[in-house]
Amino acid sequence: MHSYNLWMEYPMSSIARITCAAILFALPLVACDGGPAENAGERLDRAAEGVRDAVDPPSGPIERAGRAIDRAVD
Repeated sequence: MHSYNLWMEYPMSSIARITCAAILFALPLVACDGGPAENAGERLDRAAEGVRDAVDPPSGPIERAGRAIDRAVD
């Protein structure tokens, strides 16, 4: 059985490694950005919750508390 290192057999240039690392670390930062599409989606969610509460109001104190917690977390 031969022992060999895959990194040595398939070398990656340092520029490619830096690029991969930059993309890996920058991706979560881009996802945290609240753009206009995200804001519009949140407004639609709040409108849908209002319609749901008008059509099917919370039936008890626990359900009202759960919906209040949902609104606070968002």
